[in-house]
Amino acid sequence: MLTMRLELNEDKIVNYKSTLFSVAGLLLFSSTIMAADPTSLKKNTMSKYSRLTQLATPAPSAKRVDSERTYHGKTLHDPYFWLKDPSYPNVDDEPVLDYLKQENAYHKAFLEPHKALVDTVFEEFKGRTDETEESVPYIENGYEYRWFYREGEEYRTRERTSLATGKSEVFLDETALAKGHKYFVLGDWEISSDNRYLAYSFDTAGDERYQVKIQDLKTGQYLDDQLNDVQGEVSFSSDGKSLIYSLLEKERWHAKEIKVHTIGQTQDKDLTLYTEKDDGYFIGFNQTSSKQFFVISSSQGEVQESYVIGSDLSGDLQLMVSRDDGFQQTIDHAHGYFYLLANDTHKNFRLARVKDTEPQRDNWQTLQAGRDDSYLLSLQNFDGFMALKSRDKGFEKIELIEYPGKELDKGKASLKRTNIEFPEAVFTASVGVNPEFNTDFLRVHYQSMITPDTTFDYQVNGKQLVTRKVKKVPSGYDTNQYESERVMIPARDGVEIPVTLVYKKGFKKDGRQPMWLYGYGAYAATISPTFSTMRLSALDRGFSFAIAHVRGGAMMGYQWYLDGKLDKRTNTFNDFVDVAKGLVERDYVAAGNISISGRSAGGELMGAVTIQAPELWRSVNLGVPFVDVLNTMLDATLPLTPPEWKEWGNPIESAQDYALIQSYSPYDNIEKRAYPPMYVSGGLNDPRVTYWEPAKWTAKMRAEKTDDNLLVMRINMGAGHFANSGRYGRLRDYAEEYAFMFLAHGISQ
Repeated sequence: MLTMRLELNEDKIVNYKSTLFSVAGLLLFSSTIMAADPTSLKKNTMSKYSRLTQLATPAPSAKRVDSERTYHGKTLHDPYFWLKDPSYPNVDDEPVLDYLKQENAYHKAFLEPHKALVDTVFEEFKGRTDETEESVPYIENGYEYRWFYREGEEYRTRERTSLATGKSEVFLDETALAKGHKYFVLGDWEISSDNRYLAYSFDTAGDERYQVKIQDLKTGQYLDDQLNDVQGEVSFSSDGKSLIYSLLEKERWHAKEIKVHTIGQTQDKDLTLYTEKDDGYFIGFNQTSSKQFFVISSSQGEVQESYVIGSDLSGDLQLMVSRDDGFQQTIDHAHGYFYLLANDTHKNFRLARVKDTEPQRDNWQTLQAGRDDSYLLSLQNFDGFMALKSRDKGFEKIELIEYPGKELDKGKASLKRTNIEFPEAVFTASVGVNPEFNTDFLRVHYQSMITPDTTFDYQVNGKQLVTRKVKKVPSGYDTNQYESERVMIPARDGVEIPVTLVYKKGFKKDGRQPMWLYGYGAYAATISPTFSTMRLSALDRGFSFAIAHVRGGAMMGYQWYLDGKLDKRTNTFNDFVDVAKGLVERDYVAAGNISISGRSAGGELMGAVTIQAPELWRSVNLGVPFVDVLNTMLDATLPLTPPEWKEWGNPIESAQDYALIQSYSPYDNIEKRAYPPMYVSGGLNDPRVTYWEPAKWTAKMRAEKTDDNLLVMRINMGAGHFANSGRYGRLRDYAEEYAFMFLAHGISQ
């Protein structure tokens, strides 16, 4: 499911239908544990803890311009509506740019006296970075592929070695491609089945409007073919003569057509494979593991429509699931059957199969029925087995399942399963890069809050994990020095919310030590318990780190997601606040000594909980925050608004939705009172959370808040949703944010 405000992070491809996340958010560093009187910690409030105040330099003050619009008989007042440039997506309005530059100057003024702290944090992060890291190789179509970093470089170099000749060649040097660009992101790449052509997509502005180039790997020359306004993903047809991609509209970050480009022709001659007529739907495609079919999908919220077509892209699209059926599905293929995960009969999905010659839903056979305690997440087919990932009662599991025989007992298969046994109870595992259909092992990625990223090959016959790589921490790391646990904390309505924590051994639950609490809670995206080298700087100095698995995500199943969207949206915010209060009651931390952060839709969460319970927080980091929810959902001209109505509600058509969103939209609920220190960030070219959302939040908050706590905003004038593109540039960005947090805790070195 493609969503608007996601943090995407994947090795080979920016997959616009994925919900993969990286908890590389704000992690704290300190050299002291407390500066406050320890005898009064438990009951202290934010105002007593705060030590980060406004600068002597006057803070920027945005002008107020009266703006009134009427909806459902109610007048919406917005004095900072003018911060949306009328010519957007071009931003050239001088008053708007002047204000953003003033805020950036104020942010720079904040950093100047703390340069040593930022440098220290940056060097710690960099010291834990393997400068010459390389991947575990994988084999595909007669070649062995790997990526590696050269020392000091920001981007990866990709190489392949012929299994026939042993000859190696660099086929993608991202550092060379990024040269001359302040921003560079490689979106997707693929090599044709005859190993002749390389196609790759890239973005040099941060607006996620990709270009595609095609190179002849035999000659090393680029073809004249160049594609523009591509959504990101690209794939060759099975004969290598054409390329499939999604085309973005010229003025909107929204794809409505899937195109087929013939190698050697100009883009204006590309054929249209699929057209989506409804602005409320996202489109995408993927190739099945068998390489025999492409799956074309169009989705909105909980509804997905899917078609299939042969991988040579000839013939017509065949409808598998209509949007009128009203459910989601994942489709793969092997041995004459489509295998599906579908939530048509149970919200947590069932496993089914159907002959590829008769794929209509009436012919589907259930192999595993949906269950309340098992949420089926992903499926990949191989020649000899299928790999199924699930989350059972909040704990992850990967199984290998043998294909059923031709005879199914009353429509149900007797499946032979092998559960992969991992070394910890609370962990994150995923099926890795496994491009070869015929394989005797499954590559998996594994990590936990205390175990670095580990690549395993699970040997199917031997039923054992073989370690291929453990993420190197050059400055040293001892997993035995840290502990992780999961606790359940009741929300105000009695529902138990999972919380995953990590801290250094010796951590005392006496309310004395600081905490960093992270949350997201939207789009059924789960913030899994993962490892972070940056986090070590916090843990080594007494911090605990916690993830609140609030509703709106899907930690406890698909219903967990449904219970945090639309008219149940406020559950997400309440869960986060109640988790914090529960952690205080259990003596993990004291009220007012909790730093919090979230990005994108998680930034909306940060805004909402800042409004609801400002006294709990020591500092707040709002990363590219979706805080102007009402105005965004009222603006149907924004390309990502119509598809989002199924997530948040449609305040244009529904007075009830208008009232609900207005009641919690963070920007609309800022009032005159004291708030904790805040760090806000955004990107001028961000198509997901537009730059004016953090800008309007900052402008209004400055005008309304009654305290002298520091509020700074950093707008990246040359990037989008994912900020700095280089690995060291991103570390520098994080170091600046962490410095803000440290100073809020009275830590200056």
